[in-house]
Amino acid sequence: MFVLDSHCDTPSQIHRLRNIGVWNSHGHVDFPKMKKGGVDGAFFALYIPPALGPSEATSYAMELLADVYDAVDSAPGQAAIVTSREEALAAKAKGLTSVFLGLENGSAIQKSLPLLRLFRRMGIRYMTLSHSAHNEICDSCAPSQPRWGGLSPFGREVVAEMNRLDMLIDVSHISDAAFYDVLKFSEKPVVATHSCCRALAGHKRNLTDDMIRSMAEKGGVIQINFYPVFLDDGFAARLSASGIEARGEAVEAEFIGDPSDPAKRAAWYAVEDELAAMDRPSYKLIADHIDHVVSLVGADHVGLGSDFDGIPVTPSGMEDISHFSLILDELASRGYSDTDIEKIAGGNFLKLL
Repeated sequence: MFVLDSHCDTPSQIHRLRNIGVWNSHGHVDFPKMKKGGVDGAFFALYIPPALGPSEATSYAMELLADVYDAVDSAPGQAAIVTSREEALAAKAKGLTSVFLGLENGSAIQKSLPLLRLFRRMGIRYMTLSHSAHNEICDSCAPSQPRWGGLSPFGREVVAEMNRLDMLIDVSHISDAAFYDVLKFSEKPVVATHSCCRALAGHKRNLTDDMIRSMAEKGGVIQINFYPVFLDDGFAARLSASGIEARGEAVEAEFIGDPSDPAKRAAWYAVEDELAAMDRPSYKLIADHIDHVVSLVGADHVGLGSDFDGIPVTPSGMEDISHFSLILDELASRGYSDTDIEKIAGGNFLKLL
């Protein structure tokens, strides 16, 4: 069995000077935590903030990419950057953790297919088409008013080129209209690398039952996100009412501005501790969302995409990636077969590579 997390925002944290070769007192992902959690590999997503202009977005993506390569080089004997299922299995046989690369937010390719091809050559295996704002490729699910009404004309070209490049199209974050456009124009299966089920939690980042069925009909996979807001509407309301998240954003902005400042780092850690002290839903809700997908389309179309290091708070019991194996234990306790657990743990996603 190969255990895979299809979406971690760890490159942003490396950029904030986290050493992922050692166990960190704060933070969701580092190589020792991955080993303890039985995680054989993860996609490190290069998250590009929507506020960045085109040239800034591309430059920042290159910085994050360089950070990841440097981080792996600085942890000899612990990890390897891989681009295929075969490379990942070979790395596991050597006792190495696999680091796959994804690009979160297509704004980094500007309006350029050559840039898309360059990112693919540098090891990027999937691209999340947008984030929390519309871009040149498609509409995001976040703004209330659409820009394109789905995919843009350039977005259709991007879909076709990603198909040609064997680059997975990630539909997390995009609008419902853009989602259906992607399914219409893509000739290959698509993925949602870090989403949940809207039937269980109404956030618009989640997928409806029809979206899940439609994606499965084309061979795609939904990877369940661990963010409690996407798992449970009740927690979303409590978090909003607490005001912690909004206050924490200001503290985080200060920290990002100077991550070498111990005081600013300590202030951000204090916010993380305050969030962790909240009454949070159990990690078992992750299994509830898996159950829901399985009830709709079977065990061949679901997996795990935590969004670790990109979410401000985690479910109770799933404080970081070192606890990852608890989800698989929970699935076993619910009667899932070893074969189905192997698929959900990583087999379904790796098959698409």
